[in-house]
Amino acid sequence: MYIREEMEIAGQTLSIESGEMAKQADGAVVVRYGDTMVLVTAVADKAEKEFSADPFIPLTVDYREYTYSAGKIPGGFFKREGRPSTKEILTCRLIDRPLRPLFPGDWTNETQIIALVISADTENNPDILGLIGASAALGISVIPFGDIVGAVRVGMINGEFIAFPKLSQMDESDLDLVLAGTEKAITMVESGSNEISEDQMIAAINFGHEVIKDIIALQKRMIEKIAPRKLAAKVFKFDEELYKEIESRVTPKIKDALGIKEKLERRDVLSNVFKEEMDLHAEEDEEKQIMAQRILVDIKVKIFRSGVLNDRIRFDGRAFNQIRQITSKVAILPRTHGSALFTRGETQAMVSATLGTEADEQIVDNIQEERAKRFMLHYNFPPFSVGEAKILRGPGRREIGHGALAERAIQRMMPSEEDFPYVVRVVSDILESNGSSSMASICGGVLALMDAGVPLKSPVAGIAMGLVMEGDKYAILSDIAGEEDHYGDMDFKVGGTENGITALQMDIKVDGLTPDIMAEALEQAKEGRLFILGKMLETIQEPRAELSPYAPRAYTLQVPEEKIREIIGPGGKMIKSIIAETGVKIDIDDTGLVRIYAADAEKAQAAIDRVEALSAVPELNKVYTGKVVRIVDFGAFVNILPGTDGLLHVSEIAPYRVNNVTDELAEGDEIEVKVIGLDDGKVRLSRKALLPQSMQDEEHGRNGEDRRESRDRGDSRGRRDDRKRDSRRRDNRR
Repeated sequence: MYIREEMEIAGQTLSIESGEMAKQADGAVVVRYGDTMVLVTAVADKAEKEFSADPFIPLTVDYREYTYSAGKIPGGFFKREGRPSTKEILTCRLIDRPLRPLFPGDWTNETQIIALVISADTENNPDILGLIGASAALGISVIPFGDIVGAVRVGMINGEFIAFPKLSQMDESDLDLVLAGTEKAITMVESGSNEISEDQMIAAINFGHEVIKDIIALQKRMIEKIAPRKLAAKVFKFDEELYKEIESRVTPKIKDALGIKEKLERRDVLSNVFKEEMDLHAEEDEEKQIMAQRILVDIKVKIFRSGVLNDRIRFDGRAFNQIRQITSKVAILPRTHGSALFTRGETQAMVSATLGTEADEQIVDNIQEERAKRFMLHYNFPPFSVGEAKILRGPGRREIGHGALAERAIQRMMPSEEDFPYVVRVVSDILESNGSSSMASICGGVLALMDAGVPLKSPVAGIAMGLVMEGDKYAILSDIAGEEDHYGDMDFKVGGTENGITALQMDIKVDGLTPDIMAEALEQAKEGRLFILGKMLETIQEPRAELSPYAPRAYTLQVPEEKIREIIGPGGKMIKSIIAETGVKIDIDDTGLVRIYAADAEKAQAAIDRVEALSAVPELNKVYTGKVVRIVDFGAFVNILPGTDGLLHVSEIAPYRVNNVTDELAEGDEIEVKVIGLDDGKVRLSRKALLPQSMQDEEHGRNGEDRRESRDRGDSRGRRDDRKRDSRRRDNRR
């Protein structure tokens, strides 16, 4: 049956409908907000699966933004959607992370969620609708699912929180916060922010949770009307007798192994403990072996959690708020523009920073916007970083997600294009990993940027926090290692400056996380972040004043828009000749802003001189050396600047009377002239004004004498004429 439920949020209608599209899926809904619509389906394999040693939930999430949804045709040769974009991959992770912990732990059936953007306006981001739709599709399906999830994006403009902010509002928002959660608690947080305080972050999360509760109520109304019959997940039950038997044998060994601080040694010892125990069950059937394997893992988790909650100790002996040893170096790679090696405990990141020109910008073209990206951070996780041998492939979803988090933490501290006209790429290669490699990428990235001379607004550090919680007992752990992340109840990553938070990512596996515990975790994270920041500044205190000798130097100048054509020339001939002759890179935009990049200052200056000459405009009273390009009866036209001719009137050619212009000038002559007038774009020139004053005075005097002589000659002729007239009159009278 067709069902539609709706509610008002932030002045627009959020609706969920089912029963019209994709009816063969186990669950299918269309979520709409404004004119943005997302079709979300959920389907699971119904065949009963046997228990496995690793209780991993086989969930796949795919999110696609069809270009037709925004009235576009894909670019490229094939003219159809291809590999998922970075945004699509990040949205897949955004949907997956809050849903995965809510499936029954024993659900082993292949499950797939597909979210398709089928209509997109220019104001409402479809990613949140995809997450809401995934929860609703699971809720109305036969697939067992623990709880209903709501989601919201929160912005903050002038200190005021906004739910579902429009894309046009995000440029002025100090916060981009995505929340997901159940009625009881927040389960996922993803944010980028402009150095907001811990109190503001808590307030924003509480604000968003109230909106989430309303969205969950909307979903529940639909689910109640459909009343789906849920499949039953098989429940794995331990053999209590076998559990006790194994526990008595391995507990002391596992405790000793977990106390080993070095990761690989600890892993090897634990592996041997597990192997010894499994050898005792080698003759048993597969079901018994799986039972033994799961018992061993459960005992290991219990020992770890009990040590933290009851004994108040961590497996590596650190205090709950203690940061592992930190060392860092900069300028480790001689030919890069900036580089750093950041090591914290057994996690190490080698990070490089590269400065590029405007031609190196990444063009981001998705269904709702097209923009140029000037800062990029890429994260690589080679298998040797964890002592494994695997095929080295391109970045997966995890690598892209970790890189995006580190990029978001640094992004708002990057200088403006006006202050630093470079495109910047940071690459973090993880050389060792035992927890928080994305946070090591933030720290190493900032060190590399400072080594490259990038004038960051403030340095940024990152820290990963953890939580172990059972009932009323809980422990907040700073700078978590791999096992603490894997077996704990929260992965809480915070990036920020000494003034506030710039990025936050949180995934929570428990329902009992109260605002007070979250506030305590944020405060402990701030303490750790400032400690790490202090260690970083011991290595390099501020960005270098000089760029690497191998980095391009950027020079900018503004030219009149009407001169752009002169600089480019017909078919780009002029600008290509400047680049070929000087060896620089030149970018020019429609406003007349010219950027010149060169590693050699002399070559850059030569290019600047050429551009300035091409873009110069005549100045009153300034002297130019020009070429006579055309002679006319009343003077000559002289080219004084590229594309600019001025009139040299015949009266301004010389300080004496010129009867014929060609007696003084010929086409092709180079002469010095002075600008004596700029009238409505017409340039008037003078050559006479540049002659020495004495010569002008001499000529003036000579001209004066000539005029007096002429007057005298005229007076004499006049007297003779008068006498002749008088004689004729007398003759006539006679």
